[in-house]
Amino acid sequence: MATTVTEQTFGTEVIESDQDVIVDFWAEWCGPCHAVAPVLDRIADEHPVKLVKVNIDEEQGLAQRYGVSSIPTIILFKGPPRPRSARSPRARSSGPSASPRSNCRAEG
Repeated sequence: MATTVTEQTFGTEVIESDQDVIVDFWAEWCGPCHAVAPVLDRIADEHPVKLVKVNIDEEQGLAQRYGVSSIPTIILFKGPPRPRSARSPRARSSGPSASPRSNCRAEG
């Protein structure tokens, strides 16, 4: 389910979020906005992403800040960088089966 955000809550809900956030800039009078809403809800239900909505009639400053010139406009804000898993180096063997490519030779 989408959360409505305002100029006051945008920083906490979107910028400081610990996960990816889809921001849907919309308006009540916008037919296409209502058409994409169920699709966005489904994406948010099926993926680890947060969905927020910005009503551009009520939050014109946010719309201007993010260059929204038509609606619906949907922007994905990536969460903070995730630490990459560290892999231990594979044990190296001196034999011919050390890697799948060790027996490959260029022809020519």
